[in-house]
Amino acid sequence: MKGNTLLDNPKIYRKLQINHTRNKQQDHTALLDEAAQAFCYDDCKEEYWNPEEFSLLYGTALWEQASPSQRVILNQLYWVAYYSQIISAEIATIFFNQTSAAGLYAQEDFRLVCDMLDLESSQERAHIDAFRTVSRQTELALFGKPIFTYPMRSPFTETMIYADTNALKTWWKRLQLQYFGLISANNTFLACQYFTVRGVRTLNGKLVQHKLSNYYQKHPDQAHAPIPAKISYYHFMDESFHFNSSTILAHDVVTCLEPPTKFERLVANLGLQGCQRDHYHFSAAVNGIFWYDPALYPAIYQVLRSPLFAMEDTEAKAMMQRCFTEESEGLHRSYQTHQEAMASYKVYLEKLNYVWQSNREMSLMAGNSIARYLNHQRQALQAFNPMMG
Repeated sequence: MKGNTLLDNPKIYRKLQINHTRNKQQDHTALLDEAAQAFCYDDCKEEYWNPEEFSLLYGTALWEQASPSQRVILNQLYWVAYYSQIISAEIATIFFNQTSAAGLYAQEDFRLVCDMLDLESSQERAHIDAFRTVSRQTELALFGKPIFTYPMRSPFTETMIYADTNALKTWWKRLQLQYFGLISANNTFLACQYFTVRGVRTLNGKLVQHKLSNYYQKHPDQAHAPIPAKISYYHFMDESFHFNSSTILAHDVVTCLEPPTKFERLVANLGLQGCQRDHYHFSAAVNGIFWYDPALYPAIYQVLRSPLFAMEDTEAKAMMQRCFTEESEGLHRSYQTHQEAMASYKVYLEKLNYVWQSNREMSLMAGNSIARYLNHQRQALQAFNPMMG
């Protein structure tokens, strides 16, 4: 029987120690701050910031008819939209890192875990600052106003910035998050289990961000690569350690604790169920972020009506109809990412014996399909069309 302190489990302690030490040694905070301070949109406004397939509405009717210069803008807007979502996720991460650390205070020898989370929270603040600096300056230059960017958020709001929600759902989500923060700060199992959810949520980011970081890694002239591409790479390097932390806490540290009670299992599984619900959708506009596209319509409409595309009202509506209600390469790529993410979640959870079968099989998330997506978009766009004029 394993002891209930980390020092009784030297292999687990050593895993944590190695991950924390290497993260400190390779901390990219100074490089991120330097890159953000040096960013000037005019310096890289004519360049791609990501691999081409990671562009807003890539592979849709809009992409097919876009000029080379418009495609560059769509590529840059993917970066802005994608990292605007990451900002929201990292705001929540900072808060729940701290409440989870509080849940570990009563355990002997858990200082290492708390120190590790303190470093990660500090890194998240640097990530947020860099993403906001680039995104706000870019949208100001392109549109003169924010479209995908937004004021700083509370950690108790919807993590998905374009979600299938309403006032009642938002209120209920806020209540759930506040309650989880409260009970996980006084419950070691739930504090560790938060990292199961964090690990699952990070897995999809890991799949996409590895590809985004490759753009900088494979750039023929890294010294003069666009700064947003550098930021993608620095962020991915930090997040690799954060994912390792989540996995060690969720898979290893939890074995140092008493088995979960019925209540703890219930709360843990409701958290995973919520993750499935958040990741149910996939977006034809932004591959790799599981947004609810009807909530995204107003932003896309603004982009099409802006001087960048200069579409009239009827032309913009017709283009949205084609992009969101017809099969396209972009839609199939997004669905493929959704399927890859779901498969990776199943592998991540398979060894955790307290997880419900419905979560282990991702049965809620598996319920979506391309046919279901298209049918829903046709109904939602029809309802939204009168509001676009």
